[in-house]
Amino acid sequence: MFLFIFEARTLDFLHSTFALTEITIGEYLRRRRLTLAAQELSTTSNKIIDIALKYGYDTPEAFSKAFRRLHGLTPSQARNNRGKLKSYNRLSIQVTLKGEDPMNYKIIEKESFSLVGVKRVFNCENGENQREIPKMWEDVQADGTNDLLFSLNNGGIKGILGVCVTKRNSHSQLMDYWIATEHAGPTPEGLLTLELPAAKWGVFEVHGPMPEAIQKAWKQIYSEWFPSSHYEPAGFPEIEVYSAGEPWKPDYYSEIWIPLK
Repeated sequence: MFLFIFEARTLDFLHSTFALTEITIGEYLRRRRLTLAAQELSTTSNKIIDIALKYGYDTPEAFSKAFRRLHGLTPSQARNNRGKLKSYNRLSIQVTLKGEDPMNYKIIEKESFSLVGVKRVFNCENGENQREIPKMWEDVQADGTNDLLFSLNNGGIKGILGVCVTKRNSHSQLMDYWIATEHAGPTPEGLLTLELPAAKWGVFEVHGPMPEAIQKAWKQIYSEWFPSSHYEPAGFPEIEVYSAGEPWKPDYYSEIWIPLK
């Protein structure tokens, strides 16, 4: 069996989509497996079917499809050195603490609560989620769902929420993405409900235009705040909170909510 061993705290960091690596942990592991498979194809005489099984593929066909998608050539061509291969090297994290750029945050404890909204399933492979999530936001703006969610917001978190529910199984490439709002009461027609458990939350202020400000904040949280605190991510969905207003303005306010342990 092929094993990847990560120090536990690092694994929690990487599971936060785009926080440091800008790809999901599942996508990184897929690319790393196929990198090692390519090296083995070109340096050993092991059977292709055995290599496919070793690196997590049930059939040669599934292995060949994934291999071609990443490297642009078949396993047989790689074995015969008939093309260029891509190499995704062992991942390392370098942390630089910067005290001159402070973060405004608070720690709160919140009972379980409900969100109502819309959900779509995206594939993280090849950046589909990065391309399609902005289109989803455009759709909810155009069809009035955004205004509806603002009108339904009656909970403690004020605003429209972006919630990414990733699969912690490294072989899964799928994620649920919600555009929602906190709402106490019956689920309105046409919307879905997501329940979040009671937790301790880190609430981080974000000031500045989207998407640059919130992307910078995510990286600062995971590269600076977590390494210098005694908290770790709790491992269930993290939330981006978008307030009413014009998100391209330099004084636009948003928040990042991260469950802590």
